[in-house]
Amino acid sequence: MLAAGLLVAAETTLGFGMVAPGEAGLLVVGTTATTTGTFLTIWAVTSLCAILGYCIGYGLGRFFGPRIRQTRPVRRYGGQSWDSATRFLRRRGTIAVMIAIYLPVMRTLVPAAAGAAGLPFRKFLPASAVAGITWCGLHILVGAAAGKAARQIEEAIGYGSWILLALLVAVLALVVRRKRRKKALARQEDPDQDRAGSAPIPDLSEPGAPAPSDGDGGAQPEADRTARDDQRHRHAHLPASGD
Repeated sequence: MLAAGLLVAAETTLGFGMVAPGEAGLLVVGTTATTTGTFLTIWAVTSLCAILGYCIGYGLGRFFGPRIRQTRPVRRYGGQSWDSATRFLRRRGTIAVMIAIYLPVMRTLVPAAAGAAGLPFRKFLPASAVAGITWCGLHILVGAAAGKAARQIEEAIGYGSWILLALLVAVLALVVRRKRRKKALARQEDPDQDRAGSAPIPDLSEPGAPAPSDGDGGAQPEADRTARDDQRHRHAHLPASGD
């Protein structure tokens, strides 16, 4: 809050408006105004700082007089900006002091121009008070509304994140369940396929067992050929029955 007040005072003082973001400070500090008491305290402190900055600018204008146009801060803004502030003050008088705070360049130059032009302080002070109070109150109110909206959005995003997480978990559980079910079905089907596709292997050691067939379907076991050869050999060496 004090930092925002210093930024506001620098914003409304001659020469510091270019480097001190007073409006940004009000918006930021306004986001912390979560209660009525905090809002009023911030409003009071920053309004006093804005009036103080206006009075400092007015004092610089009264001290330097018309020579202030040649000072470095005014030259930084440019002579045309100073002339525009002077003409605006002459046309509007004290109303210009109240309106100038809402204009980026004018809120820095008009207070000094009022002092240099000899505007009575008794007229300047009420106008600067109205300007500072309304300007600070408006920006703090905008900051408070933005802060409340940001908190609501944050809560909504938080709830949405939990809902999205729950949906992801549900989808993941469904995918895992389907994969497990497919694996279980595959395990049940594999044994049936093995029994249906496999043929019994004959035991050649038992008598009368069928001989395995070759690739052309004919049964030509090596043992049978050997037995037939042995039988022919024995018949060839037996004596004839007539002798």
